[in-house]
Amino acid sequence: MQTARLTMAQALVRYLAAQFTEIDGQEVPLIAGGFAIFGHGNVTCLSEPLQAAGTVFPTWRGQNEQSMALAAVAYAKAMRRRRFMFAVSSIGPGATNMVTAAGVAHANRLPVLLLSGDTFAHRLPDPVLQQVEHFGNPSITVNDAFRAVTRYWDRITRPSQILASLPQALAVLLDPAECGPAFLALPQDVQSEAYDYPVKFFERQVRAMRRPHPDPAEIRHAAAAIQAAKRPLLIAGGGVHYSQAEAALAAFAERHRIPVAETIAGRAALPHAHVCNVGSLGGLGAASANAMASEADLLIAVGTRLQDFSTGSWALFENPDLRIVTVNAARFDATKHMALPVVADARIALDVLDEALEGFVAPEAWAKLAESRYAAWNAATEARVRAGNDTPVTYAQTVGAVNRAARPGDTVLTAAGGLPGELNMNWRAPALGGVDIEFGYSCMGYEIAGGWGAKLANPDHEVFVMVGDGSYLLMNSDILSTVMTGHKLIIVVCDNGGFAVIDRLQRASGNASFNNLLSDCRRVRDVKVDFAAHARAMGAHGERVESIADLDAALTRARAVDRTSVIAIDVDAYGWTPNEAWWEVGVPEVSGRAEVLAAAAQWQQGRAKQRRGV
Repeated sequence: MQTARLTMAQALVRYLAAQFTEIDGQEVPLIAGGFAIFGHGNVTCLSEPLQAAGTVFPTWRGQNEQSMALAAVAYAKAMRRRRFMFAVSSIGPGATNMVTAAGVAHANRLPVLLLSGDTFAHRLPDPVLQQVEHFGNPSITVNDAFRAVTRYWDRITRPSQILASLPQALAVLLDPAECGPAFLALPQDVQSEAYDYPVKFFERQVRAMRRPHPDPAEIRHAAAAIQAAKRPLLIAGGGVHYSQAEAALAAFAERHRIPVAETIAGRAALPHAHVCNVGSLGGLGAASANAMASEADLLIAVGTRLQDFSTGSWALFENPDLRIVTVNAARFDATKHMALPVVADARIALDVLDEALEGFVAPEAWAKLAESRYAAWNAATEARVRAGNDTPVTYAQTVGAVNRAARPGDTVLTAAGGLPGELNMNWRAPALGGVDIEFGYSCMGYEIAGGWGAKLANPDHEVFVMVGDGSYLLMNSDILSTVMTGHKLIIVVCDNGGFAVIDRLQRASGNASFNNLLSDCRRVRDVKVDFAAHARAMGAHGERVESIADLDAALTRARAVDRTSVIAIDVDAYGWTPNEAWWEVGVPEVSGRAEVLAAAAQWQQGRAKQRRGV
């Protein structure tokens, strides 16, 4: 057997660079490179083969381990899981910085490969720099923290172990059911050790995510339930995008006249003006979709885990006879909520279900009701997103300005705080896809880093990042990354003076405003951050605008600029788009505030509507 003597780090990089996939008839690298911050735990060994790989397997320098891994997560989402990236950290704080990003990937079922340095396997120098010692278990390092937020976890303690571990890690990253982050801990000494690897291990391989077909019995049961329904509602989740099932979804809905509501991850699964579209669903959703959901006697949930914001904490569906059909590649998600499961790829399952439902059409009155409710919602949206010079500016108006500036193929991206709801409710998709609202893990700081990853995936289109002042202050250093690397973003900073959406929840639960808005926190002086000047200090174009008319003009200028642009605008901390869907949070049963007790009573009314046994 022919062998090649390589260090473990060299073999790892050579193997990863040999993996390919096919997209639109062309073979491209499966792993589109990655991000790295080097430290003593990886710079001496892992940097050497990464540097040698050059542009064939490019490595981008990050500013923060968390943000570079978030960029990798956003890249995988933009690529619909067909390609992904890696993120490399040293040991200690560099590694633990990536734990949050692993949680984002895990919650959203997205592939990212995380590689962290580790303490010495032979332990002779212990304790080493940045080592956290566990007195009763010396085998534990901080890298064990990744076990809770990864789909695949391994510590490589012998160079030969990557022969078994790397193929298994890739299998998880490409599995439609188990897809999520894979993590490898790489002890410093083992990275440097040489081994005679089989040359065959490094042969070019072409891989793809499989499309599991549905079981005929599950199709029969699901079809029977749908045919018996008088008020069916289809819920389109992120799995529709990952399966590239948008066309199949549209054809299925049109043929059977079934209204379609979208989850946050499923936004833009249908064109905004599609005849079956009834808007986004749930606690951050459209009144039209929520009204249909409250009356539906059957849900067809495609590619969604039915998170609590989509279901109104399971109080949204008020029909006592409601049945649920789930279509999901993951058995775990498909068998939730007392559902009739169809465990399969979304695109294939919709096509097979379509054939099984030959001749079935939902009642005309139900379809007309959906159309009228959606028309009323769109009229209200049109009024909310208006342009003009009126103040104070609302979130909905800023969304409207970005919507007017966006073109088919562009991406709009946000996460956490109040912007996910405002974007989810008020965005009118100019084309399929192009919406990334990170609300699976609701991660502050995803916005700018995620924008970088989205731009890497779609370099020929604009990426609009909408971020609040709180998230901007939490993580903004990748503005520098995008300027340095030429991955231009258009960033709109909505400054509401703090964490205004949590202040809204605080007040809604009867509590007094406290420690969320800058005006309500302990301080010795007031500070108004100049976000435009801060962005200019990192090499970006930056400007501040006062009105929506000014924002419209600034967005036009930003399209013409050759680098990242940051546009700051003050928004009304209290001017939210209304949503009546209930969402469960804990409200004190005992309090000295009458407002808290009143809120607790209201929350009890919501709990009484919750679907049981989910």
